[in-house]
This record gives sequence, C-alpha cells and structure tokens, in this order.
Amino acid sequence: MKKRLLQVLLSLLFLGSSGLSSVSAQTIRMASYNIRYDNPGDSGNLWKDRSPYLVALVRYHDFDLFGTQEGLEHQLQLMQDSLRDYDRFGAGRDDGRQAGEHSAIFYKRSVFELLRSGNFWLSATPDTPSMGWDAKCCKRICSWVELRHRKSGKRFFCFNAHFDHEGVVAREESSKLILQRIRSIAGDAAVIFCGDLNGSRSSGWYQTVIRSGWLRDSYSDVQFPYANNTSFNGWGRALKGNEVIDHIFVNNAFRAVQWGILTDTYFGKFPSDHFPVLALLQFR
Repeated sequence: MKKRLLQVLLSLLFLGSSGLSSVSAQTIRMASYNIRYDNPGDSGNLWKDRSPYLVALVRYHDFDLFGTQEGLEHQLQLMQDSLRDYDRFGAGRDDGRQAGEHSAIFYKRSVFELLRSGNFWLSATPDTPSMGWDAKCCKRICSWVELRHRKSGKRFFCFNAHFDHEGVVAREESSKLILQRIRSIAGDAAVIFCGDLNGSRSSGWYQTVIRSGWLRDSYSDVQFPYANNTSFNGWGRALKGNEVIDHIFVNNAFRAVQWGILTDTYFGKFPSDHFPVLALLQFR
C-alpha cells in the first residue's frame, strides 16, 4: 500500500513539474525601457558612467524581449556588444538607417527567430523620414518585428515607438496611425505594442489605444501590479506620484501575469531618467 502511494505521489510530482515547464515555455519577459540618449549635458549622469549599470540591470532581470527608446546607434551597439545573447532591430529616426534616436527592439536569439521587420514614421507620410503633424523638434519612428517563439512555435509581432513630447495633435494621431499599421501589418496575429507615449493613462492618446477594443494595457491584467513609482524619474527629481508614461499593450493572444516598474539604482543614481516597465506575458 505504501509503495503504491509513493508511486502516485511521484506521478503527481512529475505531472506538476511538466505542467510548470509547459507554462514557462510559453512565457515572455517583456520590457519597455527609455534608456535616455547620450546627452553630454547630463552632468552626473553621463552615458559612459551609467551604461554598465543599465546593461547589468537588463542582464539581471533577464528580459527575453525589450523595446528601447531614445538610444543612439553607438549606445545600442554598446548594449549589444555587452549583451551577447541578444540581437536587435531598429533604425535611426532621422534617415531610416543609423542617424538619430532609435526605437530599437532587442530579442534573445535563443528564444526567438526573426521572421520579418520594418519601420514607419509617426507622421502623415509614414513611409519616409518625416516630422509629424504639430511636432516641432523631432521625427518619430516606430519599429516592428515578427518573431517566432522557438519553444512553442507561436508567432507574434512586437511594435515599439516613442511619441512626441510637444505636439498634442502628433500624439493623438500617432495612436491612430499605429493602430492602423498594426492592423495592416499584423492582421489578427498576436501583438505586443510597447513604448514611451509621453502620456499617462488619462491622456487622450493612451485612451485611443485602449478604446480600440483589441489592444489593452498589460497592467490591467494583473491583480497586484508592482506600481511603486512613476515610470519617469527625471534623474531622481520626479519620484513622487504614480504617473506611468511607458506602457506595454497586448491583444487577446497574451495574458499578463506580472507587471512592475523596476526602480533599480546604483549608489543612489539612476541608469536612465526612466525606469523600465516589465510585463510577464503568457500565450493564451
């Protein structure tokens, strides 16, 4: 009798561990991270000083996939040289090649296979490098990839963007354009859309995404989100409050089981003027 009971318990343990492995095989650690461009005016927070800690943060939290905003080519190359498990895709917003800030996407090559990729600009002429609507200073770009998740075989799209910080019309129209482009590029496929929207959950452009009826904030899936701070820290000058301007949206192909703002620091300093936002996503 005791022997039979032991066999049953071992069988249950095996089935339980297999089930956990199956869940793990279909889980993605997804992040959105504005890494702050290499600004020589950031006295006390220069890229050369903070970059090792930013790289260490990514490595420690073990992102499978993450969208970056503001990174210049040399910053992104340094990250890729240091994070050798990752490949990346993206283009400079100024010329569609390397000039200017990127909305680059990093992905672990052991976890994903790149199938397709592309870029478009947040403007009325999205297929050419251009400034959008009432934007005053900058061209804005959205980069995207289609990936195959190697363990599950499932395919999905990831879109990453950085909305304008001045033009209200530009931000409103950027949400509309991105929804249109996601539909035309991805169709009914699984979708993640991440980025710095320069707007909180109360902003009109955030609401445009939510009211689409087919993309939702991954934050809303999670019963106990780690909502411990604002996502923009301003090098420590903007720590009060809970406004989030960095977002991870998904369609019904995914379910978020964790969501959090990662407030890592080093010696009281910050790797960027934004905190990364992390969502643990499961395929449905």
